[in-house]
Amino acid sequence: MKLTVLSIAYPLAAVGPDACGGAEQVLAALDSALVDSNHRSLVIAREDSHVRGELIPIPTLAGPYDREATAFVHTRCRLAIEKALAGDDIDIVHMHGVDFHAYLPPPGVPVLATLHLPISWYPREIFQALRPATFLNCVSEAQKRDCPPCRHLRASIQNGVEIPVVSRSENPEYALVIGRICPEKGFHLALEAAIRAEIPLRIAGQVFPYERHERYFRDQLQPRLGAMHVYLGPVGREAKIKLYANARCLVVPSTVPETSSLVALEALACGTPVVAFRIGALPDIVTHGRTGFLVDDLDQMAEAMKRASEEIDPADCRRVVRERFSVEHMTAQYLNLLSAIAARPENEASEPETAFGAQARY
Repeated sequence: MKLTVLSIAYPLAAVGPDACGGAEQVLAALDSALVDSNHRSLVIAREDSHVRGELIPIPTLAGPYDREATAFVHTRCRLAIEKALAGDDIDIVHMHGVDFHAYLPPPGVPVLATLHLPISWYPREIFQALRPATFLNCVSEAQKRDCPPCRHLRASIQNGVEIPVVSRSENPEYALVIGRICPEKGFHLALEAAIRAEIPLRIAGQVFPYERHERYFRDQLQPRLGAMHVYLGPVGREAKIKLYANARCLVVPSTVPETSSLVALEALACGTPVVAFRIGALPDIVTHGRTGFLVDDLDQMAEAMKRASEEIDPADCRRVVRERFSVEHMTAQYLNLLSAIAARPENEASEPETAFGAQARY
């Protein structure tokens, strides 16, 4: 069955393989898989996005990202959805934003909303019947366990990444932290651990123009940067691979439950050990003592940063991604789920919560 899929990104972040956010990278991978499978892929996203299907652009705002900006992009997103549904025979809408409930299409075409972020960040109402033929899926079992009872929640689909051709440094020097620069990502904790371990730290990622994010970077990180601990700014895919390949470890110091951690998967795919707090889905990704270390405080983090490159075999890191977290496996599961919902949304809607186990084939 050939599908026409309308994917809708979080309207304040660009989509593409070089995107900073994990949700935006996952959407880019799904868009590419749809095109490769001869489906039609339409993507509503910021105008500076890069997709292989057909981009339906909404404006890119310079900031600040405040209530007025959010209201503006929500309006533009709703208009773009309305126009796309009126002009094309859409089989299914796939939504990725944490705010997807603010611009849900009217009843009609089936909708799948992927929950990329911690469940507590979504309003409780999304787990109720928002509209007919509307379904949710999580990106890990750890995330799904945090969900309230919900009969339209489908099986979880783990995030996946490509395994690049990479040559790891024989003498890695620095630890690496990468991602969105914001308080909940805990980069200041990685910086403190690096100082305690006397290990150089490289910080890569984007400071989005939210006032809270900019203040966090200015007050918590910038004063402690220098020759030893360096902020590199946003980096694209090729630059990330080089950073991973030359790092003794990736540090994931998040203070909120990570639903999957695409950066952890990317690091492991490059053979780079991961040092992470024992929180959210990270224990399902990092095998303690084999592909990295799970820690409970800053002293343990500092010690793990010292040991990681000496005690962890890069081949084990790459093997776990190949076996459990490949991008091919992820996209195949999504294509199966999208096809199943598009083909019989009325049957999907009638399946009770107790049938979750039967959804595993999707």
